[in-house]
Amino acid sequence: MTHTLLWDIFCKVIDNYGDIGVCWRLARQLAARGQRVRLWVDDDSALHWMAPTGYRGVEVRPWTQPLDLQGLPPGDVLVEAFGCEVAPEFIASYVRWTGDRGRKHAWINLEYLSAEAYVERSHGLPSPVMHGPGAGLTKHFFYPGFTPRTGGLLREPDLQARQAGFDRAAWLAQFDLPMRAEEQLVCLFCYEPQALPDLLAQLARSATPMRLLVAAGRASAAAHAAVADLDQREPAWNGRQMLALSYLPYLTQDDFDHLLWACDLNFVRGEDSLVRALWAGKPFVWHIYPQHDDAHHHKLQAWLDLLDAPDSLRRFHRTWNAVDTQPLPAPDPSAWAPAVLAARQRLLAQPDLVSQLLEFVARVRT
Repeated sequence: MTHTLLWDIFCKVIDNYGDIGVCWRLARQLAARGQRVRLWVDDDSALHWMAPTGYRGVEVRPWTQPLDLQGLPPGDVLVEAFGCEVAPEFIASYVRWTGDRGRKHAWINLEYLSAEAYVERSHGLPSPVMHGPGAGLTKHFFYPGFTPRTGGLLREPDLQARQAGFDRAAWLAQFDLPMRAEEQLVCLFCYEPQALPDLLAQLARSATPMRLLVAAGRASAAAHAAVADLDQREPAWNGRQMLALSYLPYLTQDDFDHLLWACDLNFVRGEDSLVRALWAGKPFVWHIYPQHDDAHHHKLQAWLDLLDAPDSLRRFHRTWNAVDTQPLPAPDPSAWAPAVLAARQRLLAQPDLVSQLLEFVARVRT
């Protein structure tokens, strides 16, 4: 039986909504299992559209500098997401609170998702705190991952049932899209890939009608820029009108899942949408977050190896992510689908992240 604990999750929003997206999913899933959660965040603006109705059991609190605790006692579990370094005044209060009452503490450093080998080696390791108000305590690293020796992936218990009951036509109808017969749907959620104009030109040459459903934000701006570029260089690039672009509003997390379920091919970016694309079980392409030292190249390669991706999908990813300058291959969803479905099946057989985290915290606090 899982005891009800109070979790303090700290999240610093860097950019692109991935950090707050992961933290909100974590908070919501913990609350759904009877836990109480306080999500401390320095910028909660994305939650206004990502989670407009909130969630029972989750309290969103502003992470100000200095942090205003307003006399609040700390919780039982302290989670710093993605190495965000919890406010020192909170740690000092946490030390006093747990020490005075003889409570067992659990301080979790929730790390980034990767398929690289170091994740298995590092998952669960203790990290003694040597300096600052938390000196003498121990953090523990918790790594999400794709193998049984990692912390797993965020997945709701009812995810498969909800997906099986999804009404694609009804969901699409709310956007008033003028759907054409046999039209294929493609989701575009990306940064600013240099190969985007090439992708649009390829979709426009398709033998069947294609519709690009473009996510709001950076993807929308990138698509508008790519269309303008093509219009200038090749005015007749979409002369057959085989490609239609529809620009979507910002979607809630549930509706983003619905978008991925509705499409025949998904282009996703970052960490949270990679996991949701996996659960969707549709062919997809991942735009990994670019790092200035090109460390993301190794991360991408590790992911493709774990996926056992076919050669055409590897070549597409390398060009899409600017790992090389080869021409963008034509998308081949039917050839890519088996690898995605096989990976999904393997991952569904593994315990989800929240289940593993609850067990891990129980062990740490014993």
